[in-house]
Order: sequence, then C-alpha cells, then structure tokens
Amino acid sequence: MNAACVKQSLLDQIQDLAKHPELYCQNPGRDFTRNRKLTFSTLISFILNMHGGSLTSEVIDYFFNDGRSVSPSAVVQMREKLKAEAFRALLLGFNRQMEKMSSPGGESDLRILAVDGSDIQLPANTDDVDAFIPGANGNRAYNLVHLNALYDLNQRIYLDAVIQKRKKWNEHKALIQMAEDSQIENALVIADRGYESYNALAHLQERGWFYLVRVRDGRHGIVGGLDIPNNDEFDLEISMNFTRSLTKEVKELCKDKNHYRYIPQNTNFDYLPLLKGTYGTKPVFYNLNYRVVRVRINDELLETLVTNLPVEQYPSDKLKKLYTMRWGIETSFRSLKYTVGMLHYHSKKAECIFQEVFASLIIYNFTEWITAQIIIQKPKCKHAYKVNFTAAVHICRKLLSEKMHPPNVESLIAKYIVPVRSDRKFKRHLSKRGKVIAINFYYRIA
Repeated sequence: MNAACVKQSLLDQIQDLAKHPELYCQNPGRDFTRNRKLTFSTLISFILNMHGGSLTSEVIDYFFNDGRSVSPSAVVQMREKLKAEAFRALLLGFNRQMEKMSSPGGESDLRILAVDGSDIQLPANTDDVDAFIPGANGNRAYNLVHLNALYDLNQRIYLDAVIQKRKKWNEHKALIQMAEDSQIENALVIADRGYESYNALAHLQERGWFYLVRVRDGRHGIVGGLDIPNNDEFDLEISMNFTRSLTKEVKELCKDKNHYRYIPQNTNFDYLPLLKGTYGTKPVFYNLNYRVVRVRINDELLETLVTNLPVEQYPSDKLKKLYTMRWGIETSFRSLKYTVGMLHYHSKKAECIFQEVFASLIIYNFTEWITAQIIIQKPKCKHAYKVNFTAAVHICRKLLSEKMHPPNVESLIAKYIVPVRSDRKFKRHLSKRGKVIAINFYYRIA
C-alpha cells in the first residue's frame, strides 16, 4: 500500500458520501440539489485542505489555480448547509477502508486504545448559548467546546471523536457512545480520571472490552467507600453488586463495602431500572468485576488504577507500562492542534467549527497512514529515526490538493526525518486559563 492507494481510498469515501447528500445537509431535498461550482464533494475536499490562512487566501489557493472563480461568501453559504456529521462519517468510513487494506490484526488480537479529552477555546459567539463563557476578572468572553477522542496507540490514528459544548459536556457519555459505535471486537481502553464512572465501566464490560482507568483516591471517586489495604502498593480484586433498592436487607448487605453498593435514583446507571412506583418489588442487582491496583510511579508519586484485565497475564508492573502508553494520545493532540492546524478555524458558528475539527482528524490519519508505509534506513547511527510529522503533513496536503504526485511523495517524506529520543521528560506548560486557545481571525498568514 502506497500514498496513491491511501489518497484514492479517501477520495472514494468522499464520493460515497456525495451519493447521498440528503443524509448530511440541513435541508434534505433542497440543499446540494442544483448544479453548482461548489458541489458536495468539492466542498468537503476544500474544507479538508484548509490550514492556517484567512478564508480568502484559502479560497484563492484551492480554486484559482484551476481557473475556477469561487467567492469566500459562496463558501460560507454552502458550509452552512452541511452538517458536521458528514466529516465524522468520512472519518469512520476512511478508517474502515484503510484497516481492510492494511490488516492491522485478526479479530482475536487486542487493540490498545486510549480515550482522552481536550478543551478548545473559541472566539466569543453570544448566539451559541451552550458554549459561551462570559468574561470575568478582566478576561475576555469566549466560547468553549470539549473534544473527546478515541485513539489507537499502536497504529497512531484517531478512530472516533465526540465534540461537546461546555454546558452540555459529559465525558462518560462520550466514551460510551464511541465504544458502542465502534466495530472493534477485542480492545483495551486506557483512560484518565475524567472518564471514571461506574456506568461507563459497566458499558465497557457489556461491550466485551477491557479497560484501564486512572481514578481519584478521594471519597468522591470509585475507590471512595471501599475497604482497601493500608499499603502504598496493592492489587485488590472486587466483585461489586449495584442496586437501586434500599430495603433493610440491602442496607445490611451494603455494610460489605467491597461487594455491595447503593446507586441513587438521580445517578446514571443504565443497567439498573429506576424504582419510581415499584415499592415492594424484589431488589435488582448488577455485578461488576474489577481490580483496584495502586502502583508507584516514582519516589513521590502513587497512582490508583481500576481494570478488568486478568491478574495472571497483567500484574501491576505490566499495568504501569500499559498506562504509560496513554501518553501517546497526549502527544497526538499537540500534533493535531499545532501541526495539522486544528486551532485555525474559519468561522464562529459551532457546526462549521465541528466540520473543521473532524477535517483535522482526517488529515492527521491521512498523514499517519502514508508515513506508516515509509521505511527509514539509517545504519550505524546513535539514534533510531522516524519521519518528521510536521513536514509529512505539509507534503500530504500537497498530495491531496493535486500539487504533488506519487512516488515523489514517499521519497520526499523519507528525506525529512528526526531522531527518536525515548524516555525524555519535560515540564508541561499550560495557558493561564488551562485551555487551548484558537488562533484569532485577525492573526492569520497571508
């Protein structure tokens, strides 16, 4: 499989979507029905090729080389007809097609996935009530959305994503949605504290997936209320039975904190029925089996993990190594935002912004699929070498926009390499608000 095959697979998926535009437009039967310069497939291709320039410069770069006269106003009007779901469908379809071609493993092979979220601060738009955050303490107002992503740590591709506005975000629901929509049969999901939820763990258990989640040690987390050993490190197996009933018998059972727990009526747990108007019925229980493992990261830091991986194959030392792999999604977010250019939006409207977020995910995967086929040979060197992802993204964009053609793509990417320096650690520098800030419309390259 070469760059030409990867490109053709993406173009084929775009054409498949274009066969049924009514599924992805705001007004089915009206939108994308007339013969225009900006067709459904052309609009999607244009959005995929947008990067850090102003909308006018993007339009000139993409259309005017072919002699096509398209105005920025026309692009804005056509984008408002398109749902962001079209790009999510393109992401999922492209992934399925590429996995068929690359054969990442059999159904019995365990896929190691990571789920994580990232806040994205957008220019202020008071019309978007669910995302708008008013300014306080001298700060400007802004909009805030949250990107939840499911990432394959071995293949280094984004499998799915759910974008939520600030006032409606729920990381637990996002994880459940991505897990249930996935066609992967055998997987391990590694997650951080934000995805700590009994309801999410129950869904993963029903899905047949393994999980490894870092949890809080306080009384508000999963570990809170358990009888755990008074040791720095331990590995405790739990068989917990949940119920919404609170009879005298259940109260007595709940004294065994490691085997029974009461779930209030106002707490989400999809596998236990609500008991309104069912006084006197027999208690219903749901069983969840997991391990609580506390491991030492360094001399000063202990972390608590919850997992359903079997203890025989996955002792605590192996769990620590697996959890360390989760850092792969953190570094991918950096490449997604600053290398692919996800922070350079070209609209204030939520639906258009979501289009560009999914488009960035697709470009990231497109680049990873191409670079995965390139073999770097540097004998007698101190370090191993890998492709320079920044250069690869630029070259792959040229390929997609027909400004470069194979086999020049593979040979050119192979020239731009960087050494692999493992076990390097740097202090994380966060912005004052702790949010990733989108690039202002006034500060764009020409």
